[in-house]
Amino acid sequence: MIVTAHERLVAGKPGGRRAIMKFVDLSGCDLSGRNLADADFTGSNFDGCRLVKTQFERAVLFGCDLRHADLRAANLRRADLRGVCLRGANLSLADLTQSDFRRAAIGIPHPTKGLKTMRHVDRVGELDGVNFSGATLDGSHMDEASAFAADFSDCSMRGAKLTGANLKDANLSGAMLEGADVAGCNLEGAKLIGAVLTGVDVASARLMGTDLTGSIRSVGADAAAQAETLFAGACEAQTWCDTGGAQGAPAIFDGLDLRPLCDRLKGFRLPALRARGACLVGLDLSGAQLQGANFEGADLRGANLRGADLRGARLAGANLTKADLRGALLSPLPLGANRSVAVICEGARLRYADLSGCDLSGASLDQADVVGTNFSGARVATASFRGANVDEAVGFDLAA
Repeated sequence: MIVTAHERLVAGKPGGRRAIMKFVDLSGCDLSGRNLADADFTGSNFDGCRLVKTQFERAVLFGCDLRHADLRAANLRRADLRGVCLRGANLSLADLTQSDFRRAAIGIPHPTKGLKTMRHVDRVGELDGVNFSGATLDGSHMDEASAFAADFSDCSMRGAKLTGANLKDANLSGAMLEGADVAGCNLEGAKLIGAVLTGVDVASARLMGTDLTGSIRSVGADAAAQAETLFAGACEAQTWCDTGGAQGAPAIFDGLDLRPLCDRLKGFRLPALRARGACLVGLDLSGAQLQGANFEGADLRGANLRGADLRGARLAGANLTKADLRGALLSPLPLGANRSVAVICEGARLRYADLSGCDLSGASLDQADVVGTNFSGARVATASFRGANVDEAVGFDLAA
């Protein structure tokens, strides 16, 4: 009744009332899919709860016990998680943007006198052994939190505050940590294989035994100096498109670092672009015309390709983890009467990418890694998924 009344309040319906459930034992409950945004659960016990896709945006979970809770794909944007205990919880694909995991003062009642005699103790966020794989932790506050042996693989942690946090033996492989603050952070024994560390100063972090193999650091001076040359090449390609090939030439960026271009290629017309093995991490290509582009083996993690025209593109072996492809066109490119070129994504890494509303008609995603990929509303009926484990994809429907 309390939850239903709260949902009426959130929906703006009469009879609604904010849920205030402080120090309540909710262990083992199933609240999956319920809307509990802005609710107050201070000090409550959610041990072993099923909270899949539950809406906790801006909710107060101060000092809560969420051990072993199932919070897959839950919305915890800007939630108050200070002093929370999440040991052994599953937050895969959860949205924790700007959530607060900082230290908190917790009141401990006397064992016999109860609340009449209390003592206060400082408690840091306990995130040991938590599964954050594919989650979004952009701008989150995890100062001094303990995340020993936690799984942050393929997470987006842009601008996260990790000052003094304990991430010993944590798995941050493939994590995107652009601009994160890791001053005094314990990263001993942690795996940062292929992690994106653009703008991250690791000088004061503890790195004994840390595996930084293949990690991507800040843009080098040589790459930054090439920014204008790269942009000029893109402008030439746009001219080539506008004049039907009479002037200019297609852009060739094979093996180059395009990160200095940031959002300058947004909406550009770049048909027949070649960027094999190029680094396009976090690049904004939304609305771009990329018909027939070749991105084989390119790194497109976190790239914004929303609404882009990728008909006939080649993306074999490309890394599109956490990329935004909502509404993009990945259908065949017509070349003339009865001729067309299909999109090739064979062996591509699409973990936790958002392909909702995409047109994937005729596309080949054979052997592609689609763990956590969002296909909601996408047209996939005529696409090929041989060797791809679609059971771990989201919203996959062959009838679409």
